[in-house]
Amino acid sequence: MDFATLLGLLFGLSLVIGAIYMGGDMMIFFNLPSAMIVLGGSLASICIAFPFEEVIQAFYAGFKIFATKRVQARDVVNIMVKVAEISRREGLLALENVQTENMVLKKSCQLIADNADPDLIRTTLAIEIGSMKRRHKVAQDVFIRLGSLAPAFGMIGTLIGLIQMLMRLDDPKTIGPAMAVAIITTFYGSLLSTILFLPIAIKLKARTLQEQLHLEIIFEGAKSILENNNPRLVYEKLSSFLAPKERE
Repeated sequence: MDFATLLGLLFGLSLVIGAIYMGGDMMIFFNLPSAMIVLGGSLASICIAFPFEEVIQAFYAGFKIFATKRVQARDVVNIMVKVAEISRREGLLALENVQTENMVLKKSCQLIADNADPDLIRTTLAIEIGSMKRRHKVAQDVFIRLGSLAPAFGMIGTLIGLIQMLMRLDDPKTIGPAMAVAIITTFYGSLLSTILFLPIAIKLKARTLQEQLHLEIIFEGAKSILENNNPRLVYEKLSSFLAPKERE
């Protein structure tokens, strides 16, 4: 689990809820019609703008940033060094039997075992990176769009509340509560956008860059093993992807 992401979300919500609690009655901030307008309207608009399967994939990707622990670049480097050790000790063909859930790493081991041309590895890298970026961009676009839709539907809810309030101007006692309810919808939209939707989109973009780095390390490691399967030399080359403080 990515505790930094979860901690940031919980910390932000705690500060907002704490500020509301210190200011008075919290129940005045709970309004079901306002939540229906913001959440229902945003989700409906997203389903219109994107194919349903892409929406599901985007929410799954958003969930994964909380559930999946971040893999460090140095861990990927160490994995490729272990692959180099296996190839040196048992031969290139032994890499066909490497067991891993990472399909890109599995493909790289297969390319090494087949003694593939470095140009083929370079082409495969470009295809994998391009495909990964396209998949991730869909999820980013969904959450960026949600980040813009939530405040917009918040304003729509506010307009609905104002219309309803103006229809009852003959009773001055209802103006204050009606105005409060109207503004709550804008509050919901802004809160969801700034603390959930847009941060998730930014996190997904960061994960894309991180995964691209991991792919480059894997395929550069594969080329290095083919050229010279000395684990130490492979590490020296791949350590260039790491920050100086992360190198052994």
